[in-house]
Amino acid sequence: MTSAASDKVFAGSIPKIYQTYLVPLIFQSYADDLARRLASRPVRSVLEIAAGTGVATRAIASALPASAEIIATDLNQAMLDEAAAGAMPRTVEWRQADAMQLPFTDGAFDAVVCQFGVMFFPDKPKAFVEARRVLRKGGVFLFSVWDRIEDNGFADAVTAALSEVFRDDPPRFLARTPHGYHDRTSIARDLAAGGFGGPPEIVTLARRSRADSPRIPALAFCQGTPLRSEIEARDAGRLDEATDAAEREVGRRYGTGTVEAGMQAHFVSVHA
Repeated sequence: MTSAASDKVFAGSIPKIYQTYLVPLIFQSYADDLARRLASRPVRSVLEIAAGTGVATRAIASALPASAEIIATDLNQAMLDEAAAGAMPRTVEWRQADAMQLPFTDGAFDAVVCQFGVMFFPDKPKAFVEARRVLRKGGVFLFSVWDRIEDNGFADAVTAALSEVFRDDPPRFLARTPHGYHDRTSIARDLAAGGFGGPPEIVTLARRSRADSPRIPALAFCQGTPLRSEIEARDAGRLDEATDAAEREVGRRYGTGTVEAGMQAHFVSVHA
């Protein structure tokens, strides 16, 4: 399997590890922020794309009135299964769907939201065309993307550690995909190509990421993301070694007890 293909596969034990370790480590605070921004708008119907294990879905479901319809989709059924198994404050419809070809009618939603999923879309203008198509006139598209990997300490530390473990062919999933779509000009250009006429509002949000030990970021990234597939493609027997190396590098940079690092993302909003 090529890197481009494996980057978007979340299967096996990845969804459970992702939900257990990665969600509280880097996703929860941004999900709460997205939900607050969405709740400030009068929306009756919301489509979430690339919902993953539902961290933003739960925040949105808590923030919006009970009368608002929420449909949450993801390409990976295993991620939706993990999401649906968790507690949800209200009814949400879960559907497997490809953001590149959404199974919904034109103008069906007041808002389309996507937390940290846009980076995985192989053809971003095409995905934006779909988001624009299913929005009503005046509807809003809200999404977040990670900033440069250098501004996200734990991800940078893990990537550096793996470059030492696999010197001849270092795994670059984190830099290539989650942190590979941070240029504001490119984002604005792709949105315009997707049919959004007005300029987007792009706000950079800095946060702090905390964990009880260096093991947690190492396990979260090495075994709870498609980085695991990239490691195992090089040598399936070295996953634990790679995770241990990541733990040591996180500890070297941030200490051996409770660890804390900076993280940074862009929040994008644009109207149809």
